[in-house]
Amino acid sequence: MQTLLPDYIPIFFFFLLGVAFVGAAFVVSWLLRPKAPSIEKCAPYECGEIVRGTSRIQFNIRFYLVALIFVIFDVEILFTVPWAVVFQKMGMQAYLEMVAFIVVLALGLVYAWKKGALEWQ
Repeated sequence: MQTLLPDYIPIFFFFLLGVAFVGAAFVVSWLLRPKAPSIEKCAPYECGEIVRGTSRIQFNIRFYLVALIFVIFDVEILFTVPWAVVFQKMGMQAYLEMVAFIVVLALGLVYAWKKGALEWQ
């Protein structure tokens, strides 16, 4: 009976190579960084604006809604692109399943639009 260990040697090699690459990046950045940064370098920076107040502020819920809608349609593209690549091999059933998938997502978009989730006023 043959062991599977020789099959895993390339995987183990690439794992070690990845760990070594990350470790080397940390070591090089530690060696090249400034040892005594100035006060300006240690100050927080946010898009050129001076930071005022606390970070514990309330955000409008619309930010989260738009982010969720973006994720939903990003997942749609994630499923649609590979499907489109092998579309001809899959037949009519796969086409109808994708149409149903897109219709459900379109109904979700229409619902969000009607509820005003995409409005910024």
